Formats: sequence, structure tokens, C-alpha cells
Amino acid sequence: MDKQAGAWSKCGMTQTHDTDAGTAKKLDPTAEAILSFLRSVPPNKPVSPEHVAKEIANGKTKPGEKPSPNLWRRYFQSVKDQARHLARTGRIEITRRGKVCDPDDLKGVWRMRLPHSD
Repeated sequence: MDKQAGAWSKCGMTQTHDTDAGTAKKLDPTAEAILSFLRSVPPNKPVSPEHVAKEIANGKTKPGEKPSPNLWRRYFQSVKDQARHLARTGRIEITRRGKVCDPDDLKGVWRMRLPHSD
């Protein structure tokens, strides 16, 4: 096991990427949440990272308990990091002003969507 994989497993997360053998390693829970949320919205509808972070935060609260209004901010950086990863691997597109943009140049207002199926 390499050092990075060991670090991921120590914090309870799994690193994910497709291998040449055609098998896929398990996705990070935040990446799974992003993909799940994008699949639940109408096709080609862009979603803000704040919406995904808020959904994750709502899922972490106890039943019947109202989430803290700023709890989503804890998950925002993870959503941003995993969105970059998913965009680099082609699983999602990151857009700014309706156009696909470079995932390594995230600043300002941006959205995520599933890739167009042409």
C-alpha cells in the first residue's frame, strides 16, 4: 500500500479512479454524493457546489433535528476538491457562465453538471 492510499484509509475515505484493468476503486463519499445529486436533477441542469454541500450537511443531521445554517460550509471544500477530481476524470463538467471550464481554475461562481450525451 502506498503512502497516499494509507493516508486516505486512516481518515476513513477511499481514493477513487478507474484502472487500466477496467475495475473501478470505490469513490469518496463526497464524490458519490455529487454524482447522486447530479443524477437526481433534470439533464444538463447545472448545480452549484453549495447545493451539494447543503444536501450533505442535511444528511449528517439527526432525524428531527434542524441543521445549523452554516453546517454546509464544513463540506464545501470537500465538494470543491471532489468536483475537480470528477471533472478531470470526465465524470462531470464544471461550468462558468454556461461554458465548460478548466477544473484547475476554479474561482468565482461555477456550477457542475453531468457531461452532455451527444
